[in-house]
Amino acid sequence: MRGLLSRILWPALLALCIAGYWLGWASGHPVLAYNVTYFGLGAVLLLLEQRMPYETVWLKNDGQILNDVAHTALNKGIGQMLATVGTFVGVSAVAPAAASGWWPADWPLAAQVALALVVGEFGLYWAHRLGHEWGVAWQWHAIHHSVTRLWVVNTGRFHFLDSLWKAGFALTVGLAMGAPKDVVLWMLAITTYVGLLTHCNIDMRCGILNWVFSTPELHRWHHSRDPVEGNTNYGENLILWDMLFGTRYLPAGRRPPVDIGTDDTVPHGFLGQLAHPFRSWSKPPLRGEAD
Repeated sequence: MRGLLSRILWPALLALCIAGYWLGWASGHPVLAYNVTYFGLGAVLLLLEQRMPYETVWLKNDGQILNDVAHTALNKGIGQMLATVGTFVGVSAVAPAAASGWWPADWPLAAQVALALVVGEFGLYWAHRLGHEWGVAWQWHAIHHSVTRLWVVNTGRFHFLDSLWKAGFALTVGLAMGAPKDVVLWMLAITTYVGLLTHCNIDMRCGILNWVFSTPELHRWHHSRDPVEGNTNYGENLILWDMLFGTRYLPAGRRPPVDIGTDDTVPHGFLGQLAHPFRSWSKPPLRGEAD
């Protein structure tokens, strides 16, 4: 039974969230639907982490729970909101209710959302990759990689500069092509669902989906301390750009390392973590040099 569950959980939970958001969107209550699906998915994943964990050692308290929650609620939430507002204003002056520019407005909604995920992923990929390869950006991205266990609660553990950086890249690409607001909101909703599913400590086996989506099996390698393994799998939703640029990594017959994290000295406290990139920029190491 567990073997079957491990194979259907990832696509089934994502499909349920998308269906729930669609019902709310179609009835004129997208915000309510998003909150119900987002927090509902989080609660289900927390339960499943206890029932069928991928790594039992990651169930132990690492002393970062409050910091993880604070980063998620304050930095990631506010950072994405500011990036969304700023990008809408900067790219389109007024957030377009209808498609414009090059956007294929005559396509079905599902096809438009799929296109938004692909083009938005291009921005997310390069924002994430630069966060590893450019020393200045690594200093804020190191906050996320300083975790020593993966679980659903530290999915949103990002410095606010990291959130602004990544959301700005993704939204600029989509909006520059004329994507309408509803399509952009769909892209953001799916990105949060996939993020929770990707980061969770649950035994999920995704098979062929590892060639399409960013999955837990791929993302665990991304958190390796070894930069040869960790500087890979940058995709947030899709793994398309990793395949095209040669950064997809999923070795056969090996398990990802349990001892994850970074060798950078990241402060233990929340305020110290907020200050970390500003204090480190005097001599920013590259990701490969830091780890």
